[in-house]
Amino acid sequence: MNELLGHPPGTRLLLVNADDFGMYDAVNEAVVRSIEEGIAASCSLMTPCPGAGHAMELLRDRPELPFGIHLTLVRDSPGHRWGPLAPKERVGSLLDESGELFTAGRIPELLAAARLDEVETEFRAQITAVTDAGLSPTHLDWHCLADGGRDDVFDLTMSLAGEYGLAVRAWLDPARERLRARGLPVVEHDFLDSFRLDLDGKAAEYARLLRELPAGLSEWAVHPGLGDARARAADPDGWPVRWSDYAFLTSPEARELLLREGIVVLGYESLRRAWTHP
Repeated sequence: MNELLGHPPGTRLLLVNADDFGMYDAVNEAVVRSIEEGIAASCSLMTPCPGAGHAMELLRDRPELPFGIHLTLVRDSPGHRWGPLAPKERVGSLLDESGELFTAGRIPELLAAARLDEVETEFRAQITAVTDAGLSPTHLDWHCLADGGRDDVFDLTMSLAGEYGLAVRAWLDPARERLRARGLPVVEHDFLDSFRLDLDGKAAEYARLLRELPAGLSEWAVHPGLGDARARAADPDGWPVRWSDYAFLTSPEARELLLREGIVVLGYESLRRAWTHP
């Protein structure tokens, strides 16, 4: 992986990507600060969410900021009224009885019901929303669905990435092995989703993970957000995770650890170049 990404053998590479950009304004502001002032290096945009317009304005003002598309078929909770970008009559298998996207707790129902042609219709609508805004993404990944949740959804996403000249995030071993066999750079070690870390002692755990980071390519999917009243109202369960991520990503300790440990931080633009110019 190091050679594919233009780094010497033995280099410790860490891809730090901020997920959920576009969920709401307090997430958007934290994501931008985590990249501009902190150690995050790219982000993933959720186009069906209420903060997506604000997020795209921030991206237009910052053409240098690498971002991908966080393909979204799932809403986090019943309180989030996220519908599809495609006309509802064209993607009925992706909707619950209220006509919205399925909640995260009902992912098995979604995966059992979702028609691949309707998944493609919705994914294309989400990609087109970005390209029609004049923005150029780096990669595709998924919200709440590791490797798309189904093999055929992963294959569809790979096809769309090839069409648009993008990289794809791969979490799980079957997909990673397939991509390695094709000579494409993918994460080599355990994938870190920050929602799976305990809140207690999180900063210390992040510091330990940096000190013990192995050589090769690792990836952290982080979820920065502010802890203000807007965040608490919009995301009563998730905001503590997001605030603790933001606090570490923008801390002097994080930067000092990277420097002391000689860790090279990457965003998805580095992977996109390797995927599209092998």
